[in-house]
Amino acid sequence: MRAAVIGAGSWGTTVATLASRNVPTILWARRPEVAKEIVEHRANRRYLPDHVLPEALEATSDLEEAARDADLLVVAVPSHGFRQTLEAVAPHVRPWVPVVSLSKGLEQGSMLRMTQIVDQVLPGHPAGVLTGPNLAQEIIGGHAAASVIGMQDLVVAEALQDVFSGGLFRVYTNHDVVGCELGGALKNVIAIATGMAQALSVGDNTRAMVITRGLAELTHLGVAMGGEPATFAGLAGLGDLLATCMSPQSRNRHVGEQLGMGRKIDAIIADMNMVAEGVKTAAVVMELAKRHGVEMPVSEEIYAVLYQGRDAGDAYRGLQGRKAGHERDSG
Repeated sequence: MRAAVIGAGSWGTTVATLASRNVPTILWARRPEVAKEIVEHRANRRYLPDHVLPEALEATSDLEEAARDADLLVVAVPSHGFRQTLEAVAPHVRPWVPVVSLSKGLEQGSMLRMTQIVDQVLPGHPAGVLTGPNLAQEIIGGHAAASVIGMQDLVVAEALQDVFSGGLFRVYTNHDVVGCELGGALKNVIAIATGMAQALSVGDNTRAMVITRGLAELTHLGVAMGGEPATFAGLAGLGDLLATCMSPQSRNRHVGEQLGMGRKIDAIIADMNMVAEGVKTAAVVMELAKRHGVEMPVSEEIYAVLYQGRDAGDAYRGLQGRKAGHERDSG
């Protein structure tokens, strides 16, 4: 098997590194200078400073070169560029090659998950997602971690386990693609909320409340959209949520912290080197919640801060003022 990873950000480079230890792997970088740095200096200093990449890992800025011989296509670009990138690579992908998404977002406008976009652009290709509590810096540094491949065809998913597994990185399988993708996308909004809590110094009890009620929100919406409840209690749900909410490495938590300090979202994004998917996802979540009749007060307050100019402190006071119903319900 030969793997092609499309996208040389921190997580794409990390996954390519993992795969290159098991199968021949080529990493596509949009900028030629990044591909050249990987080939000549075994480094991607922009996204993974201080880490030496394997000699076996190939790199290119030519999409055709990356994809034409691939037996597995891994797409590691943000959700807003996913469709465009997939359309560009599609002419070079051989039939029936599995396509695995690393993106944890939803497409604006269509509100589609990334595997649904794969089904549209590359019909007939098995589509899946690799997701979980996966902070790139820790995994490429050799720390223990686990992920899950969400794919309807478990025979294919089990074959792909051996591509990504190795060392202290364990990969599980799950047939619930819907739940796996939604868990990864929706938790980013909750991570913004916990980052705001950190900056506002509201206390550990409040952060725990927000994380727990946030998990309830994303589970209610995820199940309404066809996911299975157990998935949201696993690596793709609770596991990813905890890592993203707790870690200072989290981009979405960072956005929340900056909002809590009183900064405006446009200025925060302008200063960032990487994409925080939760910013765009928050708008999609509100549309989905309305469509499926799911109450999501935590996400609603984050949307108000991001898009309606609401103050972060007022957002938390708004949550505290809500009447509490049965714990199993949203709200």
